Amino acid sequence: MIIFNKPNISPTVFEMILKYIYTGELNLINKPGEDILGLLVASDELLLEELFNYSQNCLSYLIKEKQSWFQQNFVHVLNTISKLANCEKLQEYCIESICMDLQSFITLKGFSKLDRDILYYLLERDDLQVEETVIWDYLIKWGIEQADLDNNRANWDNEDYEALKKTLIRLIPLIRFIEFNPSEFFDKVYPYKPIFPKHIYDDVVSSFNKGGTLSTNIPYLSLRKIKIKSKIIKPGLANIINNWINKKSAKFVRIIKDDPLYNLQKFDLIYRGSRDGISNDSFKEKCKGQVASLVLIKIKNSEKIFGGYSSIGFNTISNDLLNFSYNDKFLFYYSTDNFIFSFENSEDTSNMKMSRVINYSKAVLDYDHSGFNFGRGSLFMKDQKLYVNNCYENYENNLQIYDWFNIEEIETFIVT
Repeated sequence: MIIFNKPNISPTVFEMILKYIYTGELNLINKPGEDILGLLVASDELLLEELFNYSQNCLSYLIKEKQSWFQQNFVHVLNTISKLANCEKLQEYCIESICMDLQSFITLKGFSKLDRDILYYLLERDDLQVEETVIWDYLIKWGIEQADLDNNRANWDNEDYEALKKTLIRLIPLIRFIEFNPSEFFDKVYPYKPIFPKHIYDDVVSSFNKGGTLSTNIPYLSLRKIKIKSKIIKPGLANIINNWINKKSAKFVRIIKDDPLYNLQKFDLIYRGSRDGISNDSFKEKCKGQVASLVLIKIKNSEKIFGGYSSIGFNTISNDLLNFSYNDKFLFYYSTDNFIFSFENSEDTSNMKMSRVINYSKAVLDYDHSGFNFGRGSLFMKDQKLYVNNCYENYENNLQIYDWFNIEEIETFIVT
């Protein structure tokens, strides 16, 4: 008799392994996530490569399709797969999912148990979609839990501050303190000055005194990518759009935070087709008023993305900007800042195209039979279809497309 002693493998998981060994078959589709994760660990330990790959694919599917399960178990999942040698793709997929909505994850009860190395990797990234002050708050909570300190700072002595400093020493330089405004910095950070490396604290204070000077090679004096809660584009493309709004080239790099010629835009989602319905009426209801707005459109059965920025909005605009009206149905509005654009996919930073308005008096057409309309047909929405046709040449012709497309997803953001 051979006694096979593996106390770290549950009976349920080992039964699945035996079935696979004897039959060569295993169906994990309806298995609980905990069992699939356990099988992944066990098959890695037992060098069952085919089963390991299958378990990894099933876990990826589970994370994608059952977000609530992943949210509740993300610390356990990440801490587990980070210890496995061949799970880089799965780990990266988990991290990408977290980065898109970090606040939903870090506010969960189990966040304080996240492995230090994983947290370090997260904080290194430029694409975290959450306010930097929130990251700082939860980093402090994580450190307090890790160092087993009293939650009431009034009860701390020098040894407690020293314990927290030792816990966070590698992580503090990864916080982008330059994204705080001075009052936030002194309200939230100053109370923890004893845990700061002196040169970091002095650098940040000096930067504030100089109006927010940035550095591209020092994390705590540099910016993360612009935050945009979009299902259509990745944050890197928001940086490009931000540059276009500021009338800079797509590759422009900002040096001074308060440069009057360059502003960081804030993008607030007000309309999403999959949530609010894709139609002229739903668009006009959600996106009305004279307010700077960005619209993004994902094309069905394609990676292609179109979009447009209007500094005056799309409909229900002030008559002060009304330039021409025909029977009170064709309402043309004036703007010098509008532009339309296209990306080949959600991460395209090399093949994008952009056309600025050239006939300012016809920058936007407010018309009953379209949701939005840039320049009378240059780019317009008609219910679930998008038309790109610059035949009236009210915009530059850089897109060079004369066609229509079915809309898969559409989003509008107020830009401030």
